[in-house]
Amino acid sequence: MNSRERIKEALNHRTPDKLPIDFGSTSVTGIHCKMVEALREHYGLEKRPVRVIEPFQMLGEIDAELQEVMCVDCVPVFGSRNMFGIDETHLHEQVTPWGQKVLIAADIDLTTDANGEVLLYPAGDRSYPPSAKMPQKAFFIDAIERQTAVDDSTLDPADNLEEYGAITEEDLQFFISEVNKASVTGKAVIASFGGAALGDIAYIPGISLRNPKGIRRIAEWYMSTVIRQDYVYEVFEKQTDIAIANYSRLWDAVGDKVDVIFTCGTDFGTQESQFCPPETFRDLWLPHYKRLNDWVHQHTTWKVFKHSCGSMKPLLPCLIEAGFDIFNPVQINAADMDSQSLKEAFGDKLTFWGGGVDTQRILPHATPEEVRTHVLKQCETFGAGGGFVFNSVHNIQANVPVANVVAMVDTLREIRGLK
Repeated sequence: MNSRERIKEALNHRTPDKLPIDFGSTSVTGIHCKMVEALREHYGLEKRPVRVIEPFQMLGEIDAELQEVMCVDCVPVFGSRNMFGIDETHLHEQVTPWGQKVLIAADIDLTTDANGEVLLYPAGDRSYPPSAKMPQKAFFIDAIERQTAVDDSTLDPADNLEEYGAITEEDLQFFISEVNKASVTGKAVIASFGGAALGDIAYIPGISLRNPKGIRRIAEWYMSTVIRQDYVYEVFEKQTDIAIANYSRLWDAVGDKVDVIFTCGTDFGTQESQFCPPETFRDLWLPHYKRLNDWVHQHTTWKVFKHSCGSMKPLLPCLIEAGFDIFNPVQINAADMDSQSLKEAFGDKLTFWGGGVDTQRILPHATPEEVRTHVLKQCETFGAGGGFVFNSVHNIQANVPVANVVAMVDTLREIRGLK
């Protein structure tokens, strides 16, 4: 059984030959570039600058060498532009504020300013104010909110749709090329086509836009899901129309060479509860999620991947009703997110892609032996009967003890029957 077959078995809730593993296939299943460098050094791989594949979180590329060490079964397909609207096909070498040499998009300059901050500009255009910054002593990037005062009398849903539109022929050809390269690896192909994240706070500030209009302040957007529901509903409705039209063209172009599509990273959970009750979710999000997912399931072979952090148990029936196949990151340290109860209640309906190691308490603070014991237990619980792909609870961060990440990797290799 090759990697692709292994992932498909898990997605179909059958027990694969070996534990399926993902690191690096999406923007929510990755590893910080600083840790990628540390892992490469530990395992004796060639010393070279790590490519930053997602600059907002400074995620590093898990290349073929490290994939082999970590037994990774998936490969990513990303677009030609990152979430800042910056071209990812041209790279240059830079030194991060913490002193690491990396390869990063050519229109990103990691040089700090007089305040010790790194500034990023929409679409790399320095004739406009910066749309994001890396604060002093930080390891990833924050959006800069640039919203002007909201005037309800002039609000137009089109303003919150400016960054969404029909896929260009150039972008379509780029995806075709990337999918073709990924599909010959024998690994499962996980595609992030973009455009379907409904209300994802990472995108609300419009960091790719030179002059964002509409509701672009995070607090204002959250309030709008309560006080401007008609407006938000129309944004979601039109965004879903655009996404379905794009997915139709993408399916015709790449077909079943893609196995999973990462559609939406909107967070609905907090550490202790949820951002909205199930009733609001059903009114505002579910109709659009269901329409998109129904189209995918009726017209393609793709499985649909949904990310949401936090305490999500009350909303999991809604995700199932909406037609999501995969739930990530499975934040097992949040309220009511006990691994065994999740598996028993939802394990036949959702594939848990994550939950393999707690990145909030265990990975940063436990001993290597405690990490090993924890990983073994999580794999035993979630892996029974398929429906599980090992990944950490969200991305592995920069300053986690390397010994603990190595303990996780070595335990996965042990489970896979490797030394």
